[in-house]
Amino acid sequence: MKDLQKGDKKLLNAWAFYDWANSVYTLTIASAVFPNFYEALFADRDHYIDVFGLHLKNTALISFITAMAFLVVSFISPLLSGIADYVGNKKSFLKFFCYTGALSCMGLYWFSLDNIYVGLAFYFFGLIGFWGSLVFYNSYLPDIAFEEQQDNISAKGYSLGYFGSVILLLINLAMIMKPDWFGIVGTANQKASEIAMRYSFIMVGVWWILFSQYTYYYLPKGRKSSSEKLTKSVLFNGFKELKKVWALLQQNIPLKRYLGGFFVSSMAVQTVVLVATYFGAQEIKWESKEQGTFGLIICILLIQIVGIIGAFITSRASKKYGNIPTLIVINFIWVVFCVIVYFIYLPVHFYIAATIAGFVMGGIQALSRSTYSKLLPETKDTASFFSFYDVAEKIGIVIGMCVYGIIDQITGSPRPAIAVLGVFFITAIFLLRRVPKKAL
Repeated sequence: MKDLQKGDKKLLNAWAFYDWANSVYTLTIASAVFPNFYEALFADRDHYIDVFGLHLKNTALISFITAMAFLVVSFISPLLSGIADYVGNKKSFLKFFCYTGALSCMGLYWFSLDNIYVGLAFYFFGLIGFWGSLVFYNSYLPDIAFEEQQDNISAKGYSLGYFGSVILLLINLAMIMKPDWFGIVGTANQKASEIAMRYSFIMVGVWWILFSQYTYYYLPKGRKSSSEKLTKSVLFNGFKELKKVWALLQQNIPLKRYLGGFFVSSMAVQTVVLVATYFGAQEIKWESKEQGTFGLIICILLIQIVGIIGAFITSRASKKYGNIPTLIVINFIWVVFCVIVYFIYLPVHFYIAATIAGFVMGGIQALSRSTYSKLLPETKDTASFFSFYDVAEKIGIVIGMCVYGIIDQITGSPRPAIAVLGVFFITAIFLLRRVPKKAL
């Protein structure tokens, strides 16, 4: 079909709809169902497994694999950004990473401890597919929307992603809790609920591929922004841009100090997001495995709902008190959260902790990004600064997950790791207090 004009409503809606397609990954695979499934595999074991020539705790293993995936993503993102700027077919790259991620999710159906390397590979490439596709998805925004349209359509994409992922998660929850309603029958080796979890991985992949077709139908192939060939110089242009931003930061004290606080804070926040369900499945004393699965998924939904309220209140607070003071208070709440989580064992306490996490999680990510945007110098090259921001965030995740995994592995418990995350938040408060008051 003929390419739609920039700013066309159909084109904007098609772009935003990719959030509906891919957000099921973050909720079902990264946050809710897969962590429960993974923990259930170790129900009759001591939570340890011999893999890669090491005797690793299961949660430490998944932390290291996650860190490795984000390390790869943080390296390839600048490369992909360079390619996206120069090749004329961004849609093909978007499809490649989408299908890689979706098919990897479907591959998790065969995840087992007897075939652990294949299962971990599917988990690893699922992460690569999701985050890699976002590089090209986000790069489309200035191509399809005028500047005054970008905030609204970006928010619409987020909303679509939230509702779509919650719908599928509720279906998956019903399948897991009441598999007989869906004709799912257990076997001698697997419970019906475990089989239902495996089916949910396939549903994520199918959902992701199926609904992304609407996006692909309307999105343009992509246009070359330069007549240059894709040379080595062009390929590594993304890294050159990061180096340039780093040099500029040395001259911008407020932004440099803020980034230090953001880096440490984000390191802790993103780690909490990624390990929360694993912690709850292993450390909370649920009455039964079924109650644990149901309770943990409900906690994830609770975090999503409370997060919306938290984002609204945070936005109001930042307007009244300023961005930096609000961020300092939020980080202090995170410190309180870490103290609470260190001592909790009962489900009701975990629900309370989830509510606190949802409240501050909904605001800190949005406010951190907008604060960074306000501190940027007068420049038209905002893409390079945000590329630096994204890479810093991913490197932070790598460090956070490695620290968490190492402590979990050495001590045999994730609780000391939670205490260390609390120290990260305290450090972030100290760094944010060093941002000049006149900066914002």
